[in-house]
Amino acid sequence: MHDFIKNPGKIEEESFRIIYESMKNTDLTPLRLSIMQRVIHTTTDFIYEDILLFKNQVENIILEAFASGCTIITDTQMIKAGISKKLTEQLGIRIKCLVGSDEAYRISKEKGITRSMAAVDLALEMPGDKVFAVGNAPTALFRLIDQSNKNKIGSVKAVIGVPVGFVGATESKDALWEEDIPSIITKGRKGGSTIAVAIINAVLREAVKKLAKQ
Repeated sequence: MHDFIKNPGKIEEESFRIIYESMKNTDLTPLRLSIMQRVIHTTTDFIYEDILLFKNQVENIILEAFASGCTIITDTQMIKAGISKKLTEQLGIRIKCLVGSDEAYRISKEKGITRSMAAVDLALEMPGDKVFAVGNAPTALFRLIDQSNKNKIGSVKAVIGVPVGFVGATESKDALWEEDIPSIITKGRKGGSTIAVAIINAVLREAVKKLAKQ
């Protein structure tokens, strides 16, 4: 019989030990290191050490937003489903994905835009602080940038911009990186909803720890 670890907690602990020992750069802030490890854990791909980029101390801004009970806006149901409900409930965080809503469909038809773009417009009308998580739709990032240029994203504290793909993904992330918006991006074609989930859950864990110390 094979001897293997059966305890889920021990499996994760051993995985993170292997990741840490295999990383070429562990000289990161504790929160940034936690994010990086979770992304690598999700993908088993150490290329994220080179292509996962952070702007304007974004991880700390997201941490504060989560600790204050903001709303997380996602561009896919997959991201919404993957975010830890146990952690968001402790922090009073709401998660919204408006892409599939009737209103987003109506606006997209009226304006001749994608539902992802319409969902951004709808989300920006919602009250309270927001963190956007985009793992699929480059058009959502382009829309956020357009609205930023019109000074309409004051309630957006940060953007996790990690869409994956061959059409528009690289360009949308490069465009976001040029803006003065606290953001996390993945350079190039790589990314996806699972990356966004890993980033969010890493910060949520730290936000709950921070809350427990208060």
